[in-house]
Amino acid sequence: MITFPNAKINLGLDIVEKRPDGYHNLETIFYPIPLCDVLEITPATRTDAPDYTFTMYNAAFGGSDDDNLVIKAYKALAADHKLPKVDISLYKHIPTGAGLGGGSADAAFALKMLNELCELGLSEEQLAGYASRLGSDCAFFVYNRPMVGEGRGECLSEFDLCLEDYDLQVITPAGIAVSTKEAYAGIRPHLPEVSLRDALARPVEDWAGILVNDFEET
Repeated sequence: MITFPNAKINLGLDIVEKRPDGYHNLETIFYPIPLCDVLEITPATRTDAPDYTFTMYNAAFGGSDDDNLVIKAYKALAADHKLPKVDISLYKHIPTGAGLGGGSADAAFALKMLNELCELGLSEEQLAGYASRLGSDCAFFVYNRPMVGEGRGECLSEFDLCLEDYDLQVITPAGIAVSTKEAYAGIRPHLPEVSLRDALARPVEDWAGILVNDFEET
């Protein structure tokens, strides 16, 4: 089984406060875009195969395979459900460290694939519950449609927005990556002058002057 985990962009991102648990509360609009990785999961054929094998192409992963979000997704489901032994292949096309959610998308799509492959019958809400354990924006990719993200990003609500008539270009400078920890280090939480919902209610041509991403300054 093959699927194509897609990236997302944030239409505005306001960091409104720091939480007692060390995380930050934010407000953003997650919007899916057609820039995709390739993820394949197939049942293992060898009788002596391990629970899973994992191979990644076109990118280097800094830690062990066990630290990859796709493997964490497999283990999260395996803790509650009987899963077959599988071979997992991931071809990376979404740039890493670019705020596009590539790793989170891979994990969420792995959950959805395993749910279908193993006929677990889990709902979107149940899959989103598993996804939220893996990362703040993972749950968004279970739904994979425009949504308001609040809390750490895992509190989601529908947002009616379609940008299909616009040309979207994603530009990522080669060799530059920013870790989430580094990105948050320079943030000073504050309430926005214009709420995201109010900003996005205006014509797209007006967004440049009022739609703010708090990470840009850092």
